[in-house]
Amino acid sequence: MRKLTGTTALALLLATGAQAADLKLVEVITSPERTETLTEMVSAWEEETGNTVEIVSLPWGQAFEKFATMVAGGDIPDVVEMPDRWLALYGPQLMDLQPYFEGWEHADTLTETTVNMGSATADGSFKEIPYGFYLRAMFYNKDLLAEAGVEGVPETMEEFRDASAKVSELDGKYGYCLRGGPGGLNGWMMMAANMMGSPEFFDADGKATINSPEAVEGLQFLIDIYQDGLAPRDAVSWGFNEIVAGFYSGTCAFLDQDPDALIAVAERMDAESFAVAPMPKGPDGKSFPTIGYAGWAAFDSSEAKDEAWSLIAHLSSPDQNQTWAQRVGVIPIHKGADQDPYFQSEQFSGWFTELNDPAWEPLTMPTYLEGFGYFADSIALETSQQALLGEISAQDMADEWAEFLTEEYEKYQAAK
Repeated sequence: MRKLTGTTALALLLATGAQAADLKLVEVITSPERTETLTEMVSAWEEETGNTVEIVSLPWGQAFEKFATMVAGGDIPDVVEMPDRWLALYGPQLMDLQPYFEGWEHADTLTETTVNMGSATADGSFKEIPYGFYLRAMFYNKDLLAEAGVEGVPETMEEFRDASAKVSELDGKYGYCLRGGPGGLNGWMMMAANMMGSPEFFDADGKATINSPEAVEGLQFLIDIYQDGLAPRDAVSWGFNEIVAGFYSGTCAFLDQDPDALIAVAERMDAESFAVAPMPKGPDGKSFPTIGYAGWAAFDSSEAKDEAWSLIAHLSSPDQNQTWAQRVGVIPIHKGADQDPYFQSEQFSGWFTELNDPAWEPLTMPTYLEGFGYFADSIALETSQQALLGEISAQDMADEWAEFLTEEYEKYQAAK
């Protein structure tokens, strides 16, 4: 039987007299450029199907709380941009996409990673189609490193610390654009894993490893970077926009970020003045750059399930996803998409080294834990800022994190 695209199937429904639907889509990782791109993509679907879509854009810094309030109050959208860290929390309320997905003409072109991560729910059901992947790598300012007398790109955490110290000796310059505000958990987890030499969040007994001596050493590494003046003082509250601006303005020589930062950086810096290297390695010669994703999901409460799927299918199609990946900065989801000339520049080399060299093992956060979203956006944010400011120790922070994560893991195991 011929497979139908989501929009073609919906067009047939409309042709037989079905009424057009009004959908609500909530965007949670927001910027003017992203919203403009999403609006263009959605408008093409509206024109083809005759449906209308209201796009609600929530600022990322407050998105977790604002979206939770919306859902609790009954203001539930049809389609949502679902970050990986929220999937376990909202998974039971989301529509199972598997019946639709099995008949989708583009199902076979999705990468294995895409399909696996779309099923990262407690029961393994397919609840979202990721729209791309965020993999951390290290941006570096060639001019600042040369001015500071740093030869070569740091390959280890020790070399990274030394290079940051040299740059910080320059007037008004700092080594590292540390993300102490919203979204900063990735940096802490990467450094902890690098010092442990392991990506495991839990040991054989189900206990969190984040408060092991090696992991605490990794947390202390970032605290020392900040307290020793190798990062700007106000970096304790910096989120995505601030750290990216700190890099392209020449305030900091290093920035660990995903491909989405490349767009803003490339617009403001000459291509010869910066590049992107793999994340520095820990003592064991391994590095664990975090990999995350977000995607498109639909709530089971939607009264327009077919239309919601049709919109998701449209946004996830190869041509639309390629546009999205290039304009918002993610690694695309369809096989062979990375061979596009756009991804063959020097700036992308760090990410593809991490994907292809066994010395780098992408670290997937334990987003299968129902409370992980709350942990990342509330507990970890508050306590890490306290640690940076010297109000609590790295061990105190790690112990609090370990207690919460261990409890969440026990709940997860009990529900399996």
